[in-house]
Amino acid sequence: MQQVVDYGSLVDGLFERGASSVGLDFLAHPFWDKYIEFEERVEAPEKIFAILSRVIHIPMHQYARYFERFRQLAQTRSLAELAPQETLSQFRAELDAASGQVAPGAKADAEVERDLRLRVDSYHLEIFSKTQTETTKRWTYESEIKRPYFHVTELDEGQLSNWKKYLDFEESEGSYPRIQFLYERCLVTCAHYDEFWQRYARWMAAQPGKEEEVRCIYQRASCLYVPIANPATRLQYAYFEEMSGRVDVAKDIHEAILINMPDHVETIVSLANMCRRHGGLEAAIEIYKNQLDSPQCDLATKAALVAEWARLLWKIKGSAEDARQVYLTNQQYYLHSGAFWSSYLSFELEQPTSASTENVQYERIKQVIEDVRSKSSLTADTVKDLVQTYMVYLLERGTKDAAKEYMTLDREVHGPASVSQTKTGAAGQVVEQANTTTPAVVPSDVPPQPTPYPYFQESPVNGSVDA
Repeated sequence: MQQVVDYGSLVDGLFERGASSVGLDFLAHPFWDKYIEFEERVEAPEKIFAILSRVIHIPMHQYARYFERFRQLAQTRSLAELAPQETLSQFRAELDAASGQVAPGAKADAEVERDLRLRVDSYHLEIFSKTQTETTKRWTYESEIKRPYFHVTELDEGQLSNWKKYLDFEESEGSYPRIQFLYERCLVTCAHYDEFWQRYARWMAAQPGKEEEVRCIYQRASCLYVPIANPATRLQYAYFEEMSGRVDVAKDIHEAILINMPDHVETIVSLANMCRRHGGLEAAIEIYKNQLDSPQCDLATKAALVAEWARLLWKIKGSAEDARQVYLTNQQYYLHSGAFWSSYLSFELEQPTSASTENVQYERIKQVIEDVRSKSSLTADTVKDLVQTYMVYLLERGTKDAAKEYMTLDREVHGPASVSQTKTGAAGQVVEQANTTTPAVVPSDVPPQPTPYPYFQESPVNGSVDA
């Protein structure tokens, strides 16, 4: 026997899916027009009225047109279709109370229905007034939306600011369906902006029982929309999965980021910290060692990781001496890294001291500055910044001879060229030769000669520190 397909119900189901996706849009009138047009074709006036009963509550651009048609159709519909049963019962009770002086049966049923319909019509006008007010509230934000569709070009700051303000407004109104719909609509336009994905996930996380919805938001952002060059959302996704007890998934997310961005320091540090939280200090140190041995990491990244490794030993293990040995062992490989030397100096400056240990710590800090000036390959501006930090230390924590050292450094670092000497020792001689040597002029008809100093780069070696 051939199966009969109810195409009307099938199309109705498709329209309902559309209503859940775009029905609350401020410019959703083309969709609702098509929905009503379909029901007119199949001659279903009760469904048309039911659709209009929904639409008159939605703040949208052409809300008044739908209300006028709803009001016209309401005159031909039964009272049961015009309002919820509780509302009709309340209106009947009010009318009965108002006509308490009239003898029972004095009013005909038609007159009672007429009064009830007038009351229901006033109820509908109240709905119209409320929808009109809600539409007016949103009109300012809607009028500022210049690009409601997705495009690869960036949005200007005014557009981004308008979406933020619109979301703030809708959240203050407190309607979950409308807030969620506006976020989804916003992310059509702002799909490449991770700040909106993270905001959506944070808002959803604040709603009770929405853990799976939050996971879905992070997955859509991480796997489909936010460029891999912006890993912040993926890291937030990893923290969410860790919070949910899925540590292996969180670790996989970190490793997936590093496949595409092997030099991303924040991700490496985040992975090390997560491994420490669940596997102890040794697990975190192993992450740093593996990355330092990796040929995919450049020297700048490795310099930052050495500093993080030392910080881990200092802050978590509580061993400042182990951290200091990491700096001392590795400094020869990162002579050009301002981040490494800045971290090294900050480490020594932040060590707690007392009256009896201040002199020892002073010698350590002074040695860092001497190494910066005599051994490092830092630029003159970077050296000046580090020395200036040391000069502030001298004034705040130095001994009675600190002023003399301060003035000497001030002359050598900030003085005119005739008396200044930012770097000392071999490093200073290299700078001086670079400033005084006159470059040879090569005639244009002579081919360039190969440099006698071929470039080479050393690979750093991990410091052997007992953890």
